[in-house]
Amino acid sequence: MLIPYLDRINELSRKQSNSGLTDQERSEQKELRQNYLKMIRGQVQTTMLAVSVVDSKGNDVTPSKLVDEKKIFFDQNR
Repeated sequence: MLIPYLDRINELSRKQSNSGLTDQERSEQKELRQNYLKMIRGQVQTTMLAVSVVDSKGNDVTPSKLVDEKKIFFDQNR
């Protein structure tokens, strides 16, 4: 999934290096970076919640902590 405002984050970063940012641009940059991190964390969490560990005999050996996290997540999102 492409992060829609990544181009703007990079644009502001280049501008910061070259000529500096206004207070408004610094504020925008901070907000965009926070949103970016939130989105990445969400993607990582979604990926981890989709993982199941299976041993060579076909038995589900997913760690109980991950199983518990899956239950909590899916209960909250019903």
